[in-house]
Amino acid sequence: MTDDAITAEGLRKRYGETQAVDGVTFEVRHGEFYGILGPNGAGKTTTLEIVEGLREPDEGTARLLGEPSWPRNPALLRRIGVQLQASAFFERLSAREQIHTFASLYGVPAARADAMLETVGLTDKGGTRENKLSGGQAQRLSIACALVHDPELVFLDEPTTGLDPQARRNLWDLLRAINSEGRTVVLTTHYMDEAEVLCDRVAVMDDGRILRVGTPAQLIEELGVRSLEDVFLQLTGREYRE
Repeated sequence: MTDDAITAEGLRKRYGETQAVDGVTFEVRHGEFYGILGPNGAGKTTTLEIVEGLREPDEGTARLLGEPSWPRNPALLRRIGVQLQASAFFERLSAREQIHTFASLYGVPAARADAMLETVGLTDKGGTRENKLSGGQAQRLSIACALVHDPELVFLDEPTTGLDPQARRNLWDLLRAINSEGRTVVLTTHYMDEAEVLCDRVAVMDDGRILRVGTPAQLIEELGVRSLEDVFLQLTGREYRE
């Protein structure tokens, strides 16, 4: 495959006086682990929702796997997996019932759902209701539900926010495994260390714009600084605030 997994060109979205996304253009290669890095309020989530086809852009276009993402494209639904910033589970269902329900929406056998629960290390929590899971367990379940139909392209919106350091590192291992299976992964994060550890390339974003794209090491070297925090300072003139 020679075409990129994602191409976004000139995306713009305004809410009243706020320009949430301001001329965003980027591409993601097949099999790449791509990060959109920026502080809270940078426009990362809105950009991702436009690219996923969940939100209509005011201007610009996005294509996923060669198909336009807007208007909402049913042909893409089985090929992409989306983990939203706020996990949305069915009430009063156990972890196993949750993923079985998601699997049924795609006509996926229950055995595949059970295998996915094992992949994310939640087999022993299968009978636990979602509101009784820890933050890290709930995030793993959310990712399992996004992967149960075996998508080619996975979107993860700040999946480690609010987790303790050990839970974050456990989730990093899972995300690496997802990517190593050949899936293209797009991650938004406001954690510098997360972007540096996980991502093949990162797009540094602020105030609705992408400021620079490259590998973490490349960005640090190009700007002659020591860290991604310094990259942000160099590009914006202010210190980074997670």
